[in-house]
Amino acid sequence: MTAGWIGIGKVRARQTADVVEITIDGLTTQAKYYKPLVYEFMRKEWSSRPSWGDFTVEILMEHVGEPPHIDLDNLAKALLDAIKGYLFHDDAQVARLLVERREGERERITIRVFPRL
Repeated sequence: MTAGWIGIGKVRARQTADVVEITIDGLTTQAKYYKPLVYEFMRKEWSSRPSWGDFTVEILMEHVGEPPHIDLDNLAKALLDAIKGYLFHDDAQVARLLVERREGERERITIRVFPRL
């Protein structure tokens, strides 16, 4: 797959070599909002098959001003459930998970998924 972005709405994705990067524009305090949003994007837009093996998943939530009141563990679970079956077969394949919240230039969530070396 090329390094070009796919998707034109709130969710976009690209794959460069072994790294898949997904961005979600905007933030909400409801973690459950993200699961159907990302799942539908993957179902409609993503064309590659899931892989076996161990993966690293990095989730970065960037906020402007005060951080929203959202539990990062709930956010991670919702996002892992949404990409399961598209990037990997089961979230038990996630051998390393990093979830981070920090101030940024715009409100968004970035997910990076790549094979664990």
